[in-house]
Amino acid sequence: MDEKIKSSLHKFLLKGASVATSLFVENHMLQISEYQIMSKEVPKAFDGYRIVQLSDLHSKCFGNDNERLIRKIHLANPDLVVMTGDMSTRNDRTHEVFYHLAETIGTIYPCYYVVGNHEQNMKKTELNKFFSHLSELGIHVMKNDRVEIQRDGESIDLYGLWFPLKYYREAKDAYHKEKFGGKDMKRAMGRVQDHYGILLTHNPLSFETYSDWGADLTLGGHVHGGMIRLPFIGGLLSPERQFFPKYSGGVYDRNGKKLVVSRGLGSGIFGARIFNCPEVVVITLYHDNTD
Repeated sequence: MDEKIKSSLHKFLLKGASVATSLFVENHMLQISEYQIMSKEVPKAFDGYRIVQLSDLHSKCFGNDNERLIRKIHLANPDLVVMTGDMSTRNDRTHEVFYHLAETIGTIYPCYYVVGNHEQNMKKTELNKFFSHLSELGIHVMKNDRVEIQRDGESIDLYGLWFPLKYYREAKDAYHKEKFGGKDMKRAMGRVQDHYGILLTHNPLSFETYSDWGADLTLGGHVHGGMIRLPFIGGLLSPERQFFPKYSGGVYDRNGKKLVVSRGLGSGIFGARIFNCPEVVVITLYHDNTD
């Protein structure tokens, strides 16, 4: 074989191996993203309160029985674990991966969960069984309700929003393309209470509605970090097939109200993540005592 051809083939194979290695790392190496949320509204008793957020697992397994993911959760030493939807996938008929994870962490930490669009696509009988089994495993399934979390005589409110399918804006028109507005929010959740309030929702793209309603901190997922993350720009594509989604990963602020968007754990229907490692989000609340 000609030496130039050999050299070109060698370079091609090296580049191919480099790309394959990079894709493997970016889809299987778990990253912990730590965020500090400071507010005067956070009660002093909750200063240093740690929350682990998991989202968009899509039945993915990190090591045997998700041992690597579970280890990351333990290392974070959370006071609370929340799951913001699409932890299983619409095509999973057993949900065994998620069930094992739920069983492991549900016996150790207080765990709260809201549905994503994938769970809502299950048949009603299957979804009811899914909810029932999660409850048996110690996972609190939230359906447009509120729980009061107490600590040393003070409390915060945790809200769980069931974001309806008709407000997801998929280009294939599987759902309606309606805007989720203030009236929809009040119809679903009622009025916000006086305590510091954390809203769990799968879809973060209605952050303006959530913050206007009064959520001090909103936790969402769904966007998968934009699947491909570009340096200095952010996520490239949302599940709605829209380029450069406004909220794709990290912390956002609107008039003092915060939004944390998890880049998620699985790959969903896209199949791969690029420059976008799966992440476990760790949020620490701090009471802001500055004047």
